[in-house]
Amino acid sequence: MEFRKLGNTGIDVSLICLGTMTWGQQNTQQEGFEQMDYAVEQGVNFFDTAELYSIPPKAETQGSTETIIGNWFSKNGNRKEIILATKVAGRSGMKWFRGGETRLNKKNIEEAIEGSLKRLQTDYIDLYQLHWPDRALNIFGGGLGLYKHYDLESIPIEETLEVLEEIVKTGKVRHIGLSNETPWGLSEFLNVSEKKSYPRAQSVQNAYNLLNRNYETGMSEFFHRSEVGLLAYSPLAQGYLSGKYLDGKLPEGSRTKLFGRGQRYETPSAESAIRKYVGLAEQSDLDPSLMANAFVNSRDFVTSNIIGATSMAQLKLAIKSEQTKLSQDILDELDKIHSECPNPCP
Repeated sequence: MEFRKLGNTGIDVSLICLGTMTWGQQNTQQEGFEQMDYAVEQGVNFFDTAELYSIPPKAETQGSTETIIGNWFSKNGNRKEIILATKVAGRSGMKWFRGGETRLNKKNIEEAIEGSLKRLQTDYIDLYQLHWPDRALNIFGGGLGLYKHYDLESIPIEETLEVLEEIVKTGKVRHIGLSNETPWGLSEFLNVSEKKSYPRAQSVQNAYNLLNRNYETGMSEFFHRSEVGLLAYSPLAQGYLSGKYLDGKLPEGSRTKLFGRGQRYETPSAESAIRKYVGLAEQSDLDPSLMANAFVNSRDFVTSNIIGATSMAQLKLAIKSEQTKLSQDILDELDKIHSECPNPCP
C-alpha cells in the first residue's frame, strides 16, 4: 500500500481511504466489520466517516455509521492503528442533530464532537472536518449561477476556527480539514489560521472523478504551494463510471435504485461521456471502475482516494486500484475524452 503525507502533519495515510457512509442502511454492522477487517489486512490505515452518516441522511439512522466503527474498535482494541476522520455537519435545516439548524458555531461544533467521540468509542479524532461550509453555496451538484446567495448571512470563518482551536487544545481533535469547499473558502481559512495562530486546514474533501475534474482548476494549486491535499470522494461518480446505469438501467440494490439520489451524475452530457470512458476501459482490458479509481490515484495532489463499497467484490476491486498503474497512452486518452466534454457533472 502506498502512503502519502496528510498536509504538513507528518502523518502518513494510505492512498486508499475506506469510505463508510453506507453502513447503517445499505450495509449491516456485520458487513461493515467485514469491510474494515479486509481493508486493514490490505494495508489501509485511514477511515472516513461523519456524524451525518449513514446516507441518505435521516433522523433514525443519523450517527449509525460512527456507531458501527466504534463497536469495531471496541471489539478489536485497535483504535491507535487507524487514522480516523469524521465530520461535523455544515449549515442545514436538518433539525434532528441538535434540535435546530446545524451551523458551524460553538454550540453545534461542541455538541457534534462529543456525540462523535461517544459513538466512535474514542477520546480523540485524528482529522475533524467541516462537512460543508456555513456559507450558502451551490454544492453537491446543485446548479450553476444564482449569485444572489452570496448575500446571505453566515457564521464567520474566524468564529468557527476559534471553536476548533479550543477543541484541538483539549486533545479531542488532532488536526482539522475542510470539505465541499471553494478556492476562496480554503484561502480564507488558511489566512485566518495564519493571522490568529489557529489550527490550519490539512486537507479538503471534495468530489473528484473523471466526470468532475473541477478540483484541478484553482484548488489543486494549494497542494503544491500550501501543502493542502485532496481527499477525493465519489471517485466512481456514485457508481455511474462503472457503466451500470447506462441506457437507463437501474440494478437492484444500487443506490440510485434504492434512493433516487443520482441527479448529480445524470446531466444532459453525462451519459455520452460515461459511454466513452467505459469504452476506453473495455478496449484497454480494464474494469471501468478499476480504471476510474486508478485515475484518481494517479494525481499527485490527491492525498487519499475515499473508496466506498456495498459488497466485498466492489471493495476488493477498489483497493486493487492502488496497484493498477495506468499507461501514459490511457491517461492521454482520458484527457482527450475530458477535453471533448469537460466536467459534465460538477
